[in-house]
Amino acid sequence: MAALCIGTIVGGCHIIPISDSSSKKGVSSIIGVSQANMREEWRMALIDELKAETEKNDDIQIITADATGIVNKQIQDIDNLIGYGIDLLIISPCNEKKLQDKIKEVYDSGIPVIVMDRAVEGFDYTIYIGPDNEVIGQQAGTYIAELLGENGGNVVVLSSRPTSIQGAERLSGFRSAIYEAGGINLTELSLVAETKDAAYDTVLAAKGIVKNSDVIFAYSDNMALGVCDAVRELGLEDQVKVVDCDGFKGEDEGIDLVSEGRLKATVSCPIGGKEAIDYALSILNHESGVPKQVILRSNVIVKENVAENLARINAKSNDDGRKIKVGYSQVGQESNWRLANTKSIEESAADFNIDLHMENADQSQEKQFEAIRSFIKEGVDVIVVSPVVETGWDEVLREVKAAGIPVIMSDRNVRLENNEENLTTTYLGADFMEEGRRAMRWIRDNIQSDDHEMKIMEIMGNEGASPTEERGKGFREILAENTSYNITYSDYGDFTFEGGKKVVREYLKRHEWDIDIIFSHNDDMALGAIEELKKNGIKPDEDVKIVSVDATIEAFEAMVRGELSCAVECNPIIGPQLMKAVRDLISGKQMPFRIITDEKIYDQSVAEDYISKRRY
Repeated sequence: MAALCIGTIVGGCHIIPISDSSSKKGVSSIIGVSQANMREEWRMALIDELKAETEKNDDIQIITADATGIVNKQIQDIDNLIGYGIDLLIISPCNEKKLQDKIKEVYDSGIPVIVMDRAVEGFDYTIYIGPDNEVIGQQAGTYIAELLGENGGNVVVLSSRPTSIQGAERLSGFRSAIYEAGGINLTELSLVAETKDAAYDTVLAAKGIVKNSDVIFAYSDNMALGVCDAVRELGLEDQVKVVDCDGFKGEDEGIDLVSEGRLKATVSCPIGGKEAIDYALSILNHESGVPKQVILRSNVIVKENVAENLARINAKSNDDGRKIKVGYSQVGQESNWRLANTKSIEESAADFNIDLHMENADQSQEKQFEAIRSFIKEGVDVIVVSPVVETGWDEVLREVKAAGIPVIMSDRNVRLENNEENLTTTYLGADFMEEGRRAMRWIRDNIQSDDHEMKIMEIMGNEGASPTEERGKGFREILAENTSYNITYSDYGDFTFEGGKKVVREYLKRHEWDIDIIFSHNDDMALGAIEELKKNGIKPDEDVKIVSVDATIEAFEAMVRGELSCAVECNPIIGPQLMKAVRDLISGKQMPFRIITDEKIYDQSVAEDYISKRRY
């Protein structure tokens, strides 16, 4: 454990020892915090929240370092923190790409790493915690579109060349929502800086444009305060509405301005300090159920719900240890992956003192509706759903909401009409888009095109299922950057062994075999495809490279045999994370948008080393 004389790194340069009178007695763990810079309002708020949460726990202490936005300095700060014997590192990287290797180095050394705000590629860290700033911008844009109604209106957005990634992502999400809504005239006012004074000066200088506007959007509380002051100066407070993002607490911050009626609405940006310390304690105490990524929830805050949102932000969680009754609507048992998933959930329920009622739907959405309605009648505490398809859930989820029962989506998510909020609390499972990206990255890096088109067959899962939609989308995102590869044939295999066989069989009925690569959305379909290929004298991995998603033990066996080229992991062992989320929800914690599980990628070069360790 770290020494007790550790202090705070002030300004990122000097160590100031903590005196005996100010240090905590009995501190057993030291958390090092490497901040990208201390100039941005959000980052100062993060440090304040981390310190406030630390003060609530007598056995931990934090020391902080300010990289001032310089990559080499942040690398040195991390080395300094490790030199002082920290037990865990929290880092908000100033450049996620350039710091990726350093973060991996710390993680591989055995020191847990919590990455905040900016996610690094890959999963070489303990947990990532942060908001989805593009979603925050989209929420602001959607709110403004609904505020203006069918007739639309004139909207002014304060834009610049954002120095922060948060600002760029919020603007991107905001513009996409406004353009999708249609009927809105959008005028952009460029700022010289992301500050209150710059926003104030810009709005005053654009007096003619502002007078003809209905809404002004600023992507931070700091800029919004400048807008509010300028609107007041112009005498337009009753005419022009102001909407922003951040929703921080405190004087002249977003929630305060909404309470005073100066802001029409703010979209909260959860800071994550509370969650970081909570998960740090779980990690240091070697608790199970710690996920790989936590995407924090943002909310639209208006004057009418300020009190509700403040109560949620300030709520103290309390898990009284009582048995919790959970109704689980499982999609079915269509694959070995799903069998392992079900087993993990059932075993973890017992470990977390949860009374689990599971109903298998056998790929039928109607059966899932029946199960959910039976759970409502039973009066369960929480309902968990692994949906067969993404759409068609609005009515039954409204019934669940009316019954006052929270819903967690597990493994698969839903898409609701009109982006209706608050029908579900959180999604827990894999990042399907990232799985698709990883598959195509492996193809790009390991299967050379030799300057001719590489033909790809895509074997998709269930039509309309979120893994199918998102894996395909992620795959195509990387594919678009590599023009020598092309998907020439796609068909649905329904995530089954027989489905994979059928896709290959149907192709061969109409074509001579000319496929270079097969991308299968799961292992079962890939294994079915392999059997059909061999039946027709086509050698898997030799005549055609095959990449799949799941990484079950059967996939590892196929890689060891030299038939499957690569398997991207989709981890079914999510029971501990899911049951921890259930207990967190019942204890009163603010639930994030998404909780993402840990996953890796494997190919033939490592398959034999890992096959004995597979649990599924």
